[in-house]
Amino acid sequence: MNTNKIIKVALVGQPNVGKSMLINSISNARLKVGNFSGVTVAKEQVILKYKDYTIEIVDLPGSYSLNEYTQEEKVTKNFLNNSEYDIILNVTDSTNLERNLYLTSELLALDKKMIIALNMNDEAIKEDIFIDEVQLSKILGKPCIKTSATTKQGIDKLIKEIVKKHESEKLSTKLIFSNVIEEEIANIIGFFNDSGFKCKNSFRQIAIKLLKEDKETYKFFHDEPIWTKLQPILNSAFEHIALHYDTKNVEDIFNEEKFSFAKGAVTETVTVKTHVEKTLTEKIDSVLIHKVFGLPIFLFLMWGLFQLTFEVGNIPMDIIDAFFANLIDNTKEILGDNQLSSIIADGAIAGVGAVVLFIPNIVILFFGIALLETTGYMSRVAFLLDGFFHKFGLHGKSFIPLVTGFGCSVPAYMAARTLKNERDRLLTLFIIGFMSCGARLPIYVLFTGAFFSESNAGNVLFLIYIGGAILGLIAAKVLKILVFKSEDEPFVMEMPKYRLPSFKLIWHTVSNQAMMYLKKAGTFILAASLLIWVASNYPKHLDVEETYNQKIELALSDEEKLALENELALYNLENSYLGYVGKFSEPLFAPLGFDWKMSVALETGLAAKEIVVSTLGILYGLGEENDENSKGLVEKIRANIPFASGIAFIVFVMIYLPCLAATMVFAREAGGWKYLVYLFVFTTGTAWVLSFITYNVILLLT
Repeated sequence: MNTNKIIKVALVGQPNVGKSMLINSISNARLKVGNFSGVTVAKEQVILKYKDYTIEIVDLPGSYSLNEYTQEEKVTKNFLNNSEYDIILNVTDSTNLERNLYLTSELLALDKKMIIALNMNDEAIKEDIFIDEVQLSKILGKPCIKTSATTKQGIDKLIKEIVKKHESEKLSTKLIFSNVIEEEIANIIGFFNDSGFKCKNSFRQIAIKLLKEDKETYKFFHDEPIWTKLQPILNSAFEHIALHYDTKNVEDIFNEEKFSFAKGAVTETVTVKTHVEKTLTEKIDSVLIHKVFGLPIFLFLMWGLFQLTFEVGNIPMDIIDAFFANLIDNTKEILGDNQLSSIIADGAIAGVGAVVLFIPNIVILFFGIALLETTGYMSRVAFLLDGFFHKFGLHGKSFIPLVTGFGCSVPAYMAARTLKNERDRLLTLFIIGFMSCGARLPIYVLFTGAFFSESNAGNVLFLIYIGGAILGLIAAKVLKILVFKSEDEPFVMEMPKYRLPSFKLIWHTVSNQAMMYLKKAGTFILAASLLIWVASNYPKHLDVEETYNQKIELALSDEEKLALENELALYNLENSYLGYVGKFSEPLFAPLGFDWKMSVALETGLAAKEIVVSTLGILYGLGEENDENSKGLVEKIRANIPFASGIAFIVFVMIYLPCLAATMVFAREAGGWKYLVYLFVFTTGTAWVLSFITYNVILLLT
């Protein structure tokens, strides 16, 4: 057996955490004192024998952070970045854990093997401070051991853990930043992967250092050919982050990140029994994340938001609707009654108009969500829901991608990267689609407006969103039991300070989402609307048209003439390319009460959910004159679709596959096309079964 195995340990901690006492309490140790090379800072080294190992512990100078403000911080940072060592032993003060975890968060970013000594535990007990070290170990992904240099508590356990950690594989770090920084880290990692860059450090570690504007890292990249492409990515990242934090000072931003991380970890694991005067943040938290009142407050706020979305959003809708109806009439008047005027008016303008109509609702919904996010409230909700989520087999950290899913599934799928456990991440990816994205809102507004009174529509809209979320949680539980079996992992939710709403940031979020929506309407949806118009107008049946035209000419009254015209329009529609597709798939959807037009709308919705509305607008608008007495799309839906079918349709839309862009991102994030097949089968199957049940239950009740 080799009796000369050496384990090098870097002992790191803030000043006055008892590092020196901890070293002195290790028995049978030789103490060597000297200076770090080139500086006057004292260097203490302890060497001890344990079994067949020689453990060398280098006591690094006490440092509040790795910012290089003081000589001690420079020495510590330089040693950790450039010297050879096996393990970091991070000593913390149990009586002031939150402050000490600032440094711990920086050490976690180094992505090395690490042990955390919760020192001065005897003093913590005297002060009625109790730390759940098992939970803290799970949160940080590093073993946490309670120690006391004076009573020698945990010293033997610490030495055994050093050997155990040395002999075991290094686990990936669990340091997670806020959403906006994680998003930029993912962008930089993606850039390195795409460019085939090679480096001894992990891409994540490099990305963090770049965002922290680490001088050594910048110096290295300045001489690399990759710098010219990397620089614009970093500039864009800094702009995005600065907008969220309302400052360009990177140091302040990362200090706030450390504060949020430490606050979250302590909230989760530390209990203080003695009465301490609460800060304003703690007083607000005692109400908003109260075990009993917290969830009802959150639900009430969301209910209020959906009421506003419907009530206030409805006011400009009439103006937009009238504008597009007028535009269609004027276009037909100018261009005359021909195929060109029809494709522009009934295809392009009607299709895009049906989608643009819902811009006010989209803006109000995103304004509300952005308002709650910028104040720091949404982070609290994630903490609040952690225990509730665990009952359904979900990770508390899943809340962020799920809430993001109410906006758009694309960033929601990307936000799931913050979950480091593969099974937790896949499970979250599979249920994001149950959270109704902004693109589904127009469909809900259209159908709730058609089937419910204006006073109830907001409540129904709220129920649809909450219902989708509850179905998602039930689906998560089923998948957790049957497919994604794994042990639950705890999480630390960053607890940022409460802030006054940043209207600059809210404007950025809302305007971005609105512009994305309009861009989609002006490009993708415009193209889809034209395609749907062509598919619903061709092939032409000239012989049938001639027969009908003869009958129309011989018609004795205007009513008879109108009936024949509508009959001809219906025949042409049913025998168009779109009609063939609809008729082919109609038997599949018939048990749900859907006619072929609704079936086609669902199928076009696989490309983008907004197209469902424009498809219905085109299909149910054909054969009707757009004069001043023309009924709006809401009226057309009410007149053509039975109540039970309409509600079943909403249920189907709530659950089935998201848009094409989102499904592509899902496949990439999940790790392969096979997962997309599973998602399609799972969501479509669930949507069909639940729509079938809904349709038949409503038929029985009505």
